[in-house]
Amino acid sequence: MLSKIIEIRFVELNPTQQKMIKSGWGNESIDNTIVENITYLSDGLKVKGYIAYPKDQSKKYPCIIWCRGGIGNAGAIDEFNASGIFGQIASWGYVVFASQYRGNAGGDGKDEFGGSDVNDVLNLISLADEIDCADKSCWGIEGWSRGGMMTYLTLTRTDIFKAAIVIGGIANLRCNSEESKFMKRLYEITMGKSETENFKQSCESRSIINYPDKLAKSTPLLLLHGTADDRVLVHDSIDLAEKLKELNHPHELVLYENGDHFLKSHRKDINEKRKEWLKKYLSD
Repeated sequence: MLSKIIEIRFVELNPTQQKMIKSGWGNESIDNTIVENITYLSDGLKVKGYIAYPKDQSKKYPCIIWCRGGIGNAGAIDEFNASGIFGQIASWGYVVFASQYRGNAGGDGKDEFGGSDVNDVLNLISLADEIDCADKSCWGIEGWSRGGMMTYLTLTRTDIFKAAIVIGGIANLRCNSEESKFMKRLYEITMGKSETENFKQSCESRSIINYPDKLAKSTPLLLLHGTADDRVLVHDSIDLAEKLKELNHPHELVLYENGDHFLKSHRKDINEKRKEWLKKYLSD
């Protein structure tokens, strides 16, 4: 089999960094896991990303794809945060796959903010063939902010995922481009000036609120959002939840009163809900 992982390197932190990770994400994130920096092939492009998994290789573990937020190198995951974010999930008993998306962190191509770069998410799936402890029959997916949009778009392309989690996710680009200056600027950097027809078409095609019926019906969605989010407005998740209810799509919406986009003051509860959701749908 031709390997899709063309470069792989263990992430190694110094003692001070390890101590910080343990304080922020738990001792198990460092003590019980391995995090690797990878380069993999996606549509012929060399794309950067990460893999994380438990040190205990005696059994197979369900797989999780994690979709980052931001655009370009703004929001790219460095090795310190990868050790915390992915190490924590791996410590729960999962193999984690994450992409920086094309054009970022030294990878080939151009970040398209929900265009062809959705393939960079889908192409992570085949990487599980190269990880001995990965249970390729059991998949979940999680996305934060822009990563929520990437998660939604991925769920229109495959029904492989048994559970999905979206935190502060973009569901309606057209709405946010008018109501959030931050988001409007983000879109214009990616898709051109908002006055053009191409911009409008790109926004519509990336807005899951316009076609929620295309989401894989077998994938339950957990939506988490702060009511004071001024970047991705809370009605993105509220409006999508209403659509999902109409479609009888399995889902749960949790709103955090006065929570901002990063929800730092709610992380303990969020981590518990994420962990419970994954266990509910991905455990044997």
